[in-house]
Amino acid sequence: MADLRFNNCSFFLVLFASLLVATSCRGHSRNALFIFGGSWNDVGNNNYMETAIKANFLPYGETFFKNATGRASNGRLVPDFIAGFAKLPLIPPYLSPGNNEFTNGLNFASAGAGALTETNVGMTIGLKTQLSFFKYTKKHLNVKLGEAKTKTLLSRALYMFSIGSSDYITFATHKTTELPSYTRDEYVKTVIGNLTDAIQEIHSMGGRKFGFSNLGDVGCSPFLRALNEAKNINGSGCMDEVTVLAELHNKALAKALKKLERKLEGFKYSNFDLFAASKERIDNPSKYGFKEGKVACCGTGPYKGNLTGCCPKTVCDNVNDYLFFDGVHPTEKANYQFAKLMWSGRADIVKPYNLKTLLKKI
Repeated sequence: MADLRFNNCSFFLVLFASLLVATSCRGHSRNALFIFGGSWNDVGNNNYMETAIKANFLPYGETFFKNATGRASNGRLVPDFIAGFAKLPLIPPYLSPGNNEFTNGLNFASAGAGALTETNVGMTIGLKTQLSFFKYTKKHLNVKLGEAKTKTLLSRALYMFSIGSSDYITFATHKTTELPSYTRDEYVKTVIGNLTDAIQEIHSMGGRKFGFSNLGDVGCSPFLRALNEAKNINGSGCMDEVTVLAELHNKALAKALKKLERKLEGFKYSNFDLFAASKERIDNPSKYGFKEGKVACCGTGPYKGNLTGCCPKTVCDNVNDYLFFDGVHPTEKANYQFAKLMWSGRADIVKPYNLKTLLKKI
């Protein structure tokens, strides 16, 4: 990861020289979108890293983009749809050297990233580094737009987070060796602590509007079902340990956000219940237009859960029949449904505001 740190200034000076276009002469009437997280939000940052955690090959991206963009789906991800609902263009990955406009926002997310620095270290851009990239972005906005316009842009912007699944998968599958000393509650507290630290830093730099997805029912993904079966673990068929951790995380996140709302001036947020939305579709796929909620469209092995097995030869005939595209990640159809709920869903699934309402807040 050394090649991605700030002290390699030459790379980033070249990168941002190409990003900084002449936007300072006009106002910015739309809300910018700054995106943080893991593979559910990564639109291609990992393409520019030396890592095995990538989705830069077909059939990823095939349905909508007709080529692989680095998105872990057959098409668009949730942030892509949110950008569209907000009348923004697709938000580019931070590491892409071809950007020429970023007052609409940037995507810092990285597949495999966790809130903890130790999660997939050396193979991904962890939350702490993503935050460093955002700080660097603010500095260059100040230079190009001036501090007053930058302050307005950042206060109006939406900061989207979807992170934590990789932390808990790591804990559940390695806790007897690398992470032997943590209890479940201690581990969740550490993950939430790192996330709230990042939120508070963004708030200190002018951020006010935050959109969160809690963790989905990851333990019942095809990947973890297959891993559970390989270990001959009895139970629901899902990896119950990950499900328990996700539920603990989601309760702690909701509590932490309410606390931040009381503590931070002007802090407003939206918290989407991805756990409920994903579990409902896993258990009742036909209710939402799917034929299959437990087996992936693309992959090999039990439940097609092998994450390295997705290739053109193993892809399903009709991707729209499936909730999961590969062993962990949703299809574009599912991403659209989740994004729609985040944007305009009712208070029983997204609270205290949906994103559409949140962005109208002053």
